[in-house]
Amino acid sequence: MMRLLYALTLAGGLLLSQSACTSGPSPTDETAEAAPFLDTVQARTFDFFWETTPATTGLTPDRWPEPPFSSVAAVGFALTAYPIGVERGYVSRTQARERTLSTLRFMWTAPQGDAASGVAGHWGFFYHFVDMQTGHRFQQVELSTIDTGLFLMGALTAQQYFDGDHPDEQAIRALTDSLYQRVEWDRMQLPGGTISMGWKPSEGRFDFGYEGYNEAMFLYVLALGSPTHAVDSTAWPAFTSTYDWQTFYDRPHVNFAPLFGHQYSHVWIDFRAIQDAYMRKRGIDYFENSRRAVLAQQAYAMANPNDFAGYGSTVWGLTASDGPGNTTVTIDGTERRFRGYWARGAARGDIRDDGTIAPTAAGGSVPFAPEIAIPALRTMRERYGDALFTQYGFRDAFNPTWTLDELPPDGGLLTDRGWVDQHYLGIDQGPILAMIENHRTGMVWDLMRQSPPIVRGLCRAGFTGGWIDGRCPGD
Repeated sequence: MMRLLYALTLAGGLLLSQSACTSGPSPTDETAEAAPFLDTVQARTFDFFWETTPATTGLTPDRWPEPPFSSVAAVGFALTAYPIGVERGYVSRTQARERTLSTLRFMWTAPQGDAASGVAGHWGFFYHFVDMQTGHRFQQVELSTIDTGLFLMGALTAQQYFDGDHPDEQAIRALTDSLYQRVEWDRMQLPGGTISMGWKPSEGRFDFGYEGYNEAMFLYVLALGSPTHAVDSTAWPAFTSTYDWQTFYDRPHVNFAPLFGHQYSHVWIDFRAIQDAYMRKRGIDYFENSRRAVLAQQAYAMANPNDFAGYGSTVWGLTASDGPGNTTVTIDGTERRFRGYWARGAARGDIRDDGTIAPTAAGGSVPFAPEIAIPALRTMRERYGDALFTQYGFRDAFNPTWTLDELPPDGGLLTDRGWVDQHYLGIDQGPILAMIENHRTGMVWDLMRQSPPIVRGLCRAGFTGGWIDGRCPGD
């Protein structure tokens, strides 16, 4: 039976006072009808992380059932999943603690250095993908700031959750401190103030950084909050100065086409009723901004300007995901261009759409707009059945427009309702599990509101209001 710790503590401060800059349902709003369905989605999605991740290394595969390498970002989502699993009764605290400690020990002891191979990272950062057995750099991938950040957000979640006196829980907290404090964020700050996307031994630091609203808010918070190698105070204004405020389907918000950019930071950081300088001028918060982006995507699907099959009020959601493959074919007299893995999305002036829907787009949006996200997930399960929703929950993507009798270039499954991906992706499974939990209990948000690096980073970024008031120097 699920422990009620986080549900019972909601009245102690998780629910924010209503304000002009916060909208959308409370995280405790849940109909009796939706609860069993959400239980099933969460249980199966948790199993993806628990059953596909080797217990000895903690290296979660980038994708399944053909795991070519581990994604460091997926490891971060796994570390976030384990506490949810304990509270939901899927695994014991002892099991989750042992898995978490093994993961952090492996990542801490994995070799670092400037060599082109045989190492897991450099300057505390990790390579984007690593070998499933050794943890060493996979092929020629980059040292990734954003993927390192996603790993650390998971580690910081574990640090807050495992707060007991047991020696293993003390070790989890200590290892997280060590992993976070050795990351030399300042090495990755570009002259203009933004944070570089990465580094390669053969090329050096990339001269392009994270700019324009996207998933990198949490990255800047981590880099600003470091007690050892923080970026300087120009980072946040440099990032926000590149935002693009637009109106898309009658929803004014900071645009970013794929929905993952509106979700990832919110997996861990509770942005309700807290504002930086940019959002104070706009009169909303980042949570409301994400809600508007979600509603705009649903409106786009309902309008369906490219006449793709299946789109509607309960089937929508464009984000980075697998697809049928790079090919152009004629279907029912219309020439269609399809893509493989692609950052699909819809925003003003930026439409990236080939008819492929990713369930994580709706699943990761549940806290923002549960009134449309939960029905979308239910419709996807009911309409596409076991081909789409199976052992580990939702497969990564499906495309009802692909009705040809032959498989597309990237393989997959052919059904009477179109193409379905055969894979699950760790970075898409993670938001489904964690954001449903945030909607239901606020658990991850509550943990991370107590994390010193997150509080410090938000304060340095200039956030005020809501739960952050009184917690910054000078307040």
